[in-house]
Amino acid sequence: MDSITIDDVGEFKFAGAVGRAELTGVWTWLARDIAPDLIDRERTDIAEALAAQLTTIPTLLARAEKAVAAASKDLDAERRLKVQLGSTEVWERLRAVLNALKCLPLIEKAKHFGRVINDIGSDEALVNALQSIPRGDANVAAVLLTAAVSEIANPSRLVVAATKIAGGASEPALLRMGLAPLIDACLAQAQNTIPPLLQVGGYIDMDLMCHAIERFHRLTRAITANIEVTRGSRWATIIAALTKIVSDKLEPRLRDVTQDLHQALRPPRDNVRQDADGMLSVLNGFYLLATVRDCRDSLALNKVFDECWSRTGQALEMYLERATDALRSAPTDKLVLARFDAGLKMAELRFGQDFVQVLKRSRDSIGRRQANSG
Repeated sequence: MDSITIDDVGEFKFAGAVGRAELTGVWTWLARDIAPDLIDRERTDIAEALAAQLTTIPTLLARAEKAVAAASKDLDAERRLKVQLGSTEVWERLRAVLNALKCLPLIEKAKHFGRVINDIGSDEALVNALQSIPRGDANVAAVLLTAAVSEIANPSRLVVAATKIAGGASEPALLRMGLAPLIDACLAQAQNTIPPLLQVGGYIDMDLMCHAIERFHRLTRAITANIEVTRGSRWATIIAALTKIVSDKLEPRLRDVTQDLHQALRPPRDNVRQDADGMLSVLNGFYLLATVRDCRDSLALNKVFDECWSRTGQALEMYLERATDALRSAPTDKLVLARFDAGLKMAELRFGQDFVQVLKRSRDSIGRRQANSG
C-alpha cells in the first residue's frame, strides 16, 4: 500500500489515500479486536502482514463492516469503537482505510497501469487507457488512480486526456464525467512530496529534496496548466495551501545559500585545509537554487528566488575571479586547486556549461604554463 499511503504531514484528506497513522490505527484494531484469528500479530511490519493476508481480506472486511454498522446505530458502540481505534480522527477515516484494503488486490495492477501510461505515445491511446479505469465507484477509482499516479512520470498528459474525455477543461466538466478522483490523486501525491522537505542537519539528502520539488511541480502544474480551476473551490484551496507549505519550507534554505557561499569560498584562516561540511552545504544550496529555478511556476518564491539568484551570481563571480588569481600564483597548491574545482561545480549550476568551459580553459592554460616553466 506504499503507493496510496501518505505521510501525516498535510491537512488534507483524500478518498484514495490513507495516512500512516490512520492505517496503523485501523490495522491494530483489526488485528486485536476484529480478526485476531486471521492476522499474525507477530508481524510488526504492516506491509508484510497485508501481503500475507490477501486471501482473507474479504472475511476481514466483512467483520469490520459489521462492527461499523453496529457502531452507526448505537452511541455506546460508537464510543467503544473510537476508543479501540485510538482517536476520533482515525474513526472519521475508517471507511477510507477499509475501502483501500478492499482495493488491495488491484493496487499492484493500478501501479502497472501507471508504468504502462509512461510508454504510451499516442494521445488517443492515452484517452482510451484512462477510460479503462472504472469510474462507477468513485472511492474505488480514487484508490486505483492514486496508485497509478504514483508511477506516472508526466501526470500532465493524463490530465489533458481527462479534459478530452470530459469535453472541456473546466472543473465542472471533469466533475460531471466522474474524473474528480484523478485530480484528487494528483493532489494526494503532491501532498506526499512534503516529507523530504522537512529534513534537517548538515547531511540532508539533497537529491531526494530536489526530486520532491520537481515532483510537486509536475503534479500541481498538471492541474493548473490544463484545467480551469474554479476560484475558491476545493481544488484551488488545496493547491494554494500546498504551494504555501512547500514555499515556506524552501524559503529559509534559499536565503542561506549566499551566506553559505561566503563561508565556503572565503580563504580558510589556517590555509591548510578546506571546510568540507561548508562546501557540501553550499553545493547543496546551488542544486536547490537550480531546481527552484526550473520549478518556480509552481512555487510562491519569485521575489526570494530572484534576490538569491542575483546575490549568489555576483558573489560567485567575485570568488571565481579570486580563485583564478590564486591559481596563477600557486598552480600546484592542492588547496587552491580544490577551491577552484569546487567553484567550477557551482558555476555549472549557476551560469551553465559555456561559462564553465571558459574557466576550464583558463585552468588548463595556467597548468600548461607551469609545466613549460618547469
